[in-house]
Amino acid sequence: MNEDCTRVRYQVDAGVATITLQRPEAMNAFNAALRNELLAQIRRAEEDGDVRVVVLTGGAKAFSVGADLKEPYNPPHETVEGLIIEEYKPILDAIAGSSKPYVAAVQGPAAGIGMSLAMNCDLMLMAEEAYLYAAFAPIGLVPDGGATWHLVRAMGYKRAYQTIIEGSKIPAAECLALGLANQVIKSEGFLATVLAYAKGLAERAPLALRYSKQLARSAMCATLETCILDEAALQNITITSRDSREAVQAFFQKRPPVFEGR
Repeated sequence: MNEDCTRVRYQVDAGVATITLQRPEAMNAFNAALRNELLAQIRRAEEDGDVRVVVLTGGAKAFSVGADLKEPYNPPHETVEGLIIEEYKPILDAIAGSSKPYVAAVQGPAAGIGMSLAMNCDLMLMAEEAYLYAAFAPIGLVPDGGATWHLVRAMGYKRAYQTIIEGSKIPAAECLALGLANQVIKSEGFLATVLAYAKGLAERAPLALRYSKQLARSAMCATLETCILDEAALQNITITSRDSREAVQAFFQKRPPVFEGR
């Protein structure tokens, strides 16, 4: 299934929804139209019962270079704070709170809020020449979209602060070493490789994907005691599921399991 909006393409194949930012003339810089359409397609993927995994990409030229600095806003009636909270935060929250894993496919630069968006996904696959770019301090700004949260947890305070204030680019290989990226892939056939990976995920037990995401997200800020209790509660759900019984039967019958998500 394919459907093109003005600025965002939505495609579904074998349980994988691919959401593609399509503003190449601006290297996928975010304006109001792109923000609104992206949120709509993310919500669509969440409601789509055929979708088990979501790939978010910007195509070969760029993932996104961040906010469109040419887009006007109208102070004092409109503030950047309000814009971030009302238009960017719902996108980031929808991804973090989704029951489905999101894979960021970063083939070019991911800068500014584009970097924040990529880091907010559950997994990140990068092309060899791709990079993250903390493009805030060079234009007199501070990070937004949760970039500080992600960088400090990956790099530690001192390196993250240095990256932020120096406006550093983080090459794909370094992202992999830091744990910001999961794989670095050759540019030739990049998206095909990403989609093959995503389709492999889509064949896994949906409840295990969903609750593992929930546990990993909450563990970032939870105590060990809370994590153990949360794991116990969700293990009780998964072990009594039809998918778990199917996986056990498939193991003994030496065949691939067929999961239904229940």
